[in-house]
Amino acid sequence: WVVIPHVTNHDDADITELEAFRVQLNKENEKSGVKVTMLAFLIKACVAALKKFPEFNASLDGEQLVLKNYFHIGFAADTPNGLMVPVIKDADQKGVLQISQEMGELAKKAREGKISPADMSGGCFSISSLGGIGGRYFTPIINAPEVSILGVCKSAIEPKWDGKGFHPRLMLPLSLSWDHRVIDGASAARFNAYLGSILADFRRVLL
Repeated sequence: WVVIPHVTNHDDADITELEAFRVQLNKENEKSGVKVTMLAFLIKACVAALKKFPEFNASLDGEQLVLKNYFHIGFAADTPNGLMVPVIKDADQKGVLQISQEMGELAKKAREGKISPADMSGGCFSISSLGGIGGRYFTPIINAPEVSILGVCKSAIEPKWDGKGFHPRLMLPLSLSWDHRVIDGASAARFNAYLGSILADFRRVLL
C-alpha cells in the first residue's frame, strides 16, 4: 500500500442467469461430489478479461513491465492460520468443474495447514471473495508483484429497470484494485464493464 499507487473501481454485475446455471450444474453433478461455486465462474471470466486487457496480466520488475502469456489465478482462502492465496495454474486450459475441484482441494489443504509454497506461488491475478461473510464493497490490497486484484462481496436481489418495469435481478458487487503505475482509470472501468458483460451472459467467454 505504501509502495503501490493503489486505486479501486467499484461496479455491479448481473449474475441472475449465471446463478441459475450454477444451481442446475450442481444438481446434475450431485453424485460426483464436486460443488461448483460462483468463484469458479469468476476465475474463468477473469481469464477472458485478462486476455482482452493484457496490461492487467502483468508484473512490475523495477521499471520493467513484464506481460504474462499464462493465466495462474490466485484466490484468497480464509483459514485458521489467516488468509492464504492458493493459485489455480493454467486456468485458461481448465473447465469450471475442474477449477471447482482444484479449488476445493487447495482450500482444504490450506485449512489443514498442509499447503505448500508451490501451491501459492506464480499467480498473475488474484480474487478475494467475501461473499460468504457479507458486505458490499471493499478495497482489496494488490498482491505484489501482481498489478491488480478483484474483490467480490455478497450478491443481493435488486429491482432493475428495463425501460418498461422493474424486475428482480441478482447483482454481484465487484471491487477492482489496480496499480496506477501500470493501469489507468479508463482501462479499469473497461475491464470491470467487460467482466460484468461476461458474468451477465457467460457465452461471451467463448468469443
